[in-house]
Amino acid sequence: MGGLVVKPRARILHGHDWVFSGEVLKVFGAPNDGDVISLKDGRDHLLGSAIYNSKSQIVARRFSRRKQDLDLDFFQRRIRQATEYRARRGMDPRLCRLVWSESDGLPGVIVDRYGDVLVLQTLTLAMDQRKELIVRALLDVLGELAILERNDAPVRRAEGMELESGILAGDAPDEVAIEVAGLQLRVDLRHAQKTGFYLDQLPHYALVAAHAADRRVLDCFSSQGGFALACARAGAREAVGVEASADSIRAAEQNAARNGLTISWVEQDVFQFLREAEKAAEKFDLVILDPPSFTKNKGGLHDALRGYKELHVRAFHLLAPNGLLATFSCSHHVGTEVFETMIADALVDARRSARRLRRFEQALDHPVLPTLPETEYFRGALLEMMPGR
Repeated sequence: MGGLVVKPRARILHGHDWVFSGEVLKVFGAPNDGDVISLKDGRDHLLGSAIYNSKSQIVARRFSRRKQDLDLDFFQRRIRQATEYRARRGMDPRLCRLVWSESDGLPGVIVDRYGDVLVLQTLTLAMDQRKELIVRALLDVLGELAILERNDAPVRRAEGMELESGILAGDAPDEVAIEVAGLQLRVDLRHAQKTGFYLDQLPHYALVAAHAADRRVLDCFSSQGGFALACARAGAREAVGVEASADSIRAAEQNAARNGLTISWVEQDVFQFLREAEKAAEKFDLVILDPPSFTKNKGGLHDALRGYKELHVRAFHLLAPNGLLATFSCSHHVGTEVFETMIADALVDARRSARRLRRFEQALDHPVLPTLPETEYFRGALLEMMPGR
């Protein structure tokens, strides 16, 4: 088994599980990309076993602190541990993220469950090379389910892999029915964003909708309509959903019809909608901002914050006295402190004041490792506007 010797100040010596290219002291044993390798410090002490890819900025990702191979038994154990954790936390076993990459000891592996269908992503080369083993382990642990591959995430290119999708096991339907916050929804697993639905938002639809009764609600970046639909079901006086994707608007319209709900859907760029709504002196009692990630790397943080700030300034202008803003970010590089500073700056620019009622965190089926900050990417807040001061 080949391996790496890491430099004295490498992050992995302080609890992190990644080795970056600049942290390698030397490579031994001529490992191939995708191999399992040993990690060692300068004194030849074993730091664990990792997957290797010289083409990636993250050249090694540790998956065990012992000498360990990626065999069938290993995948079965890790998948079983992941399902047992979610059972202990009271997750719905038929609608959740079953495996969340490093947080479940399987770097680059994501498994989402929608009823009798699993959606698999293998976002690291080593795991992609062992896809058949992972599928077999999933079937061994969970029973005969359909498994759909959604490896169309652009992040695969950072590992030198092509984008692909298709059926890996069983007969996966194009759509599945799910229940979210009392809503009956249908999800397109083959073409919708991510693996079909934003499972990291599952707990938040009902939490936000609890504030919607008798309010005029604006749901920005509505996607398939989750927040707008939940708010309408909870008794919103009016619900408006804004989304630029025509396919998402069609899915949202169909979901509204299934649930007998009336929503005003607007197919438009959110920034343009907000500018026009502000000019028209529109007012809303509850605004939801749930944008896609504005940056995938640290270099794009400045532009991302500029976009986030504009969104918030315009939302604050649209909110009625005592109105509520539910705002979310799924950009890892926009940390909690940065996110909350941006909100404060937007309040200053909008000449508004607000009270924070609560923070939102990613759902428990997307567990966060304190030693691996990259496992935390989701944050949010619920704010209540204060009357003019």
